[in-house]
Amino acid sequence: MKTARAAMQAAALCFAASPAFAVSTHKVYNSGILVLVFLGFCALVVVSQLIPSIVLLVGMLKEAAQGMKEKKAVTQTAGTNSFFDKNR
Repeated sequence: MKTARAAMQAAALCFAASPAFAVSTHKVYNSGILVLVFLGFCALVVVSQLIPSIVLLVGMLKEAAQGMKEKKAVTQTAGTNSFFDKNR
């Protein structure tokens, strides 16, 4: 039983270590200059759309931070002039 198990493990190890014959990797890159120009143009479009969105995000975060400051100031001043403070 142990010899059969050892033989099966050895066979599995040999089959797992063999290279994949379906793919030939001797050619790595065979595209022309037009493919590179197209990919560069795509990258340019993506970056040109990212810049305004980042600027908009920063503006929204600043506005939210300013709104939180104003809300905190309002609640602090409202807390000192509340109905319960006057009737003590």
